[in-house]
Amino acid sequence: MTLPVRRSGIDPAFIVILAGVSAALHVGKLPAALPALRAAMDISLLQAGFLMSLVQLAGMTLGLASGLAADSLGLRRSMGAGLLILAVAGALGGLAHDATSLLCLRAVEGFGVLLATMPAPSLIRRLVQPARLASMLGLWGAYMPLGTSLALLAGPLVIAVASWQIWWWLIAVLSLAMAIWLQTVPPDEPFRARRARAASEDDVSPWRTRLKLTLSSRGPWLVALTFAMYSGQWLAVVGFLPSIYAQAGLSGAATGVLTAVAAAVNMIGNITAGRLLQRGYEPSSLLTAGFVAMTVGTVVAFAWTGSLTIPPSLRYLAVLMFSMVGGMIPGTLFSLAVRLAPSERTVSTTVGWMQQCSAVGQFAGPPLVAWVATRVGGWEWTWVVTGACSACGIFLAAKLRQMMRSH
Repeated sequence: MTLPVRRSGIDPAFIVILAGVSAALHVGKLPAALPALRAAMDISLLQAGFLMSLVQLAGMTLGLASGLAADSLGLRRSMGAGLLILAVAGALGGLAHDATSLLCLRAVEGFGVLLATMPAPSLIRRLVQPARLASMLGLWGAYMPLGTSLALLAGPLVIAVASWQIWWWLIAVLSLAMAIWLQTVPPDEPFRARRARAASEDDVSPWRTRLKLTLSSRGPWLVALTFAMYSGQWLAVVGFLPSIYAQAGLSGAATGVLTAVAAAVNMIGNITAGRLLQRGYEPSSLLTAGFVAMTVGTVVAFAWTGSLTIPPSLRYLAVLMFSMVGGMIPGTLFSLAVRLAPSERTVSTTVGWMQQCSAVGQFAGPPLVAWVATRVGGWEWTWVVTGACSACGIFLAAKLRQMMRSH
């Protein structure tokens, strides 16, 4: 069911996307601040990896449950609550004086990110006409790279002028403002009205039924596992770029710009995926192209042997290819999650399961890459981790192709 939308002012679907960008700022605010945090709190590289990934703890454990709750209680209400949690946790994070406190608050922020983003695809589906759905979901897939790139670009400047604490508080205020703005979006059908309508149609779907239906269907599993193979390696590579470039002697402003651009070009892939899907391109082909590009990009960017010297400019171009072409993967998967949900009543549950598996990938990816870098004394074996993820992703894309052709 598509809700009627206003014909004047900002498209409500765009407000939903901006709410996701606001939540993504909380994920992207950390990499830009890592050099300052490591100096202020004596944080090790491995601790930094967990700081980066702990924001995914809630998604890793509660993604499916949150999807079930949003399907029952309301999509806009869930997003607003998530933004408020982010505002409070971010404000308290600016008061932290040790790594332990910051780690705990990052976990709370992860819960806020989950609530603020997981219901969005289902809400967008209700707000736009079917002809616009693929392109709008491709645009939604860009919420994370857009928020991350904005944070990476603005973070070093704010930290240099003020402090990392001010940086935390500014993003908290922005989340609060976004929670207020989100209230202008037409609400999805209230829980009681939906329950009454379902009862009159003799079509009540309790949460156990939706849970069983989602987890017993092949599509949600394939989409979720594919997202995990993408998200872990993308966050690990882009998240550690500021630290890698800082070790190479670049200034904070330069590392922020370079990393922000690397994150921003991911949006090109997301938006392109939506356009190509709308024109009839096969989703599995877009997924395979994305994973191949990510593998080649990390090999060129990080791997080298004794006599092989790759210019820094070429390595950076490889990082851009990794992020840009790889961006077709989330843009494709968000569209597939809506299409492959077992029923209309399980869209948020399916997206929640996808987010949960994605969070597992993002939780494991940065610490794994940091562990490998610590063991070998450098970043040259990063491509082994990302290459293994891409190989699994290509295998899953083939399974998705088989499943969709058999239906």
